[in-house]
Amino acid sequence: MRYMLIMMLASIFGLLAAPYRHADARPLRDSSSLSTSLGQLPMERPGTSMHAGSWDRMGHNLDFRTIAPRHTLVLLNYKGAGVIRQFWTTFPGSITARCQLILRMYWDGEKHPSVRVPLGAFFGVGFGRQVDYQSAALEETSGGYNCWWPMPFHKSAHWTITNMSKKTTHGFYWNIDFDAYHHLPPHMLEFHALWRQESPVLAGHNYVILSTTGRGQYVGTALFMQAARNRSLGFLEGNEMVYIDDKTTGRQLYQGIGPPKPGMIMLRIEGTGTEDYFLSGWYFDKGPYSAPYHGCLIKQRGRVSAYRWHIQDPILFKKSILMSIQVGAEDNFPADYSSVAYWYQTQPHPVYPPLPDAAALLPHPRPPIFVIPDAIPGVSLIRGAKPSTGRVVNQNMQGFGTAWSGGSQLWWTGASRGSELVLRVPAVKEGKYRLIGYFTKARDYGTFQLYHRGKAFGPEINCYSPNVVATGAVSFGVLALHPGANKITVRMVGKSRKSIDYFFGLNAFVLRAVH
Repeated sequence: MRYMLIMMLASIFGLLAAPYRHADARPLRDSSSLSTSLGQLPMERPGTSMHAGSWDRMGHNLDFRTIAPRHTLVLLNYKGAGVIRQFWTTFPGSITARCQLILRMYWDGEKHPSVRVPLGAFFGVGFGRQVDYQSAALEETSGGYNCWWPMPFHKSAHWTITNMSKKTTHGFYWNIDFDAYHHLPPHMLEFHALWRQESPVLAGHNYVILSTTGRGQYVGTALFMQAARNRSLGFLEGNEMVYIDDKTTGRQLYQGIGPPKPGMIMLRIEGTGTEDYFLSGWYFDKGPYSAPYHGCLIKQRGRVSAYRWHIQDPILFKKSILMSIQVGAEDNFPADYSSVAYWYQTQPHPVYPPLPDAAALLPHPRPPIFVIPDAIPGVSLIRGAKPSTGRVVNQNMQGFGTAWSGGSQLWWTGASRGSELVLRVPAVKEGKYRLIGYFTKARDYGTFQLYHRGKAFGPEINCYSPNVVATGAVSFGVLALHPGANKITVRMVGKSRKSIDYFFGLNAFVLRAVH
């Protein structure tokens, strides 16, 4: 009780957060001595090693702090010049804590923070998730969160953490290691990081990761992307687009759609796709991974969290930078985006827009996957399917909307007039069943007829449509089936004059017992 009273009085009177300086700090004349490569470790470096953290000032083992709702905790308050070398923290692992604890960093007495990011997002992972990974700048490993971005400051450094949630955070630990100097070279830029969010991203506009003025270099992106209406990854078709040193006020940005109009602000950098920007390919086809300068930490249906550090290739700007990315091929894919931009620049920087309310900091739930009750999914029939020509594969349909049960279909390509596809449809027991089918229509689909025991049944289905659409439920009448697999044959009997091929897509069958 006595210990807690002393700690509370110390916090009230600012004893734990009081600014401190080190009298033995030396000037840093050559910024090249900041390098920490293995080969340079034997070289003597100037400066004085300093530390700030949550260790127990009373000499016991209560090395943590508690942050009540709507309260702010000071992590660092130092007067003087220095360079932050490493920041470590650990705290109870909840989505609420990772999304609603707000980290702020102030340099050189500024009134507005240079860093303002939800704590979990600051470490490069989106959606309030914790993912063990390693990279050159940030990492999460076995409960610990680590930052290695170097952060110079010329006069002072002041860090805070604010709890915007309705829950008290218990057990918040941190350590900050830095070098102290009498002064730094004036050309050293200061570290910045900003979290942004658009839910959903405005149609017809790029998502803006960063827009700032000043002189500096852009060094990293953590981007958290989620489809708003389905679970497709179609948003990955968007290209990154960077505008450098342009006056954007009152002028329209050329966003890579159609020919540019006179007077538009043209791109300095345009990429070839979102996963390409993150130095991967084919929609991150091998799944999540981490590497020193890039990684995909979350890949789920309709949701991706990825990072890209421009450590070897910083993007330089002398007046301004607008870092943006398309959402889909033509900014027409409904999606929720949030991001963290990391960069260095001169001060003062533009004041950041206000944060949204606490609830908006939490991740949006993913849209549900549409499922037809009692369906026999088409993809479940692929293994036993036997086409006379062509091939049968699983096709993801989430990029075309939410009308496909489970978000995928059996897709038969390479057919022609007269081609047949034998399917084995399972029945639980012997009896009569009404067969209901769910199919796909598109501009390259044919006309088919179903057969059972050598006889045609149900209507011919013309699957031509100028757009990709689901047919909805189609009834084929009543069949007598035996227990286990029953052979149902799809025969391609023709196609519309407007159709350009003989494709066939089966989303699902449903068997309704007839009594």
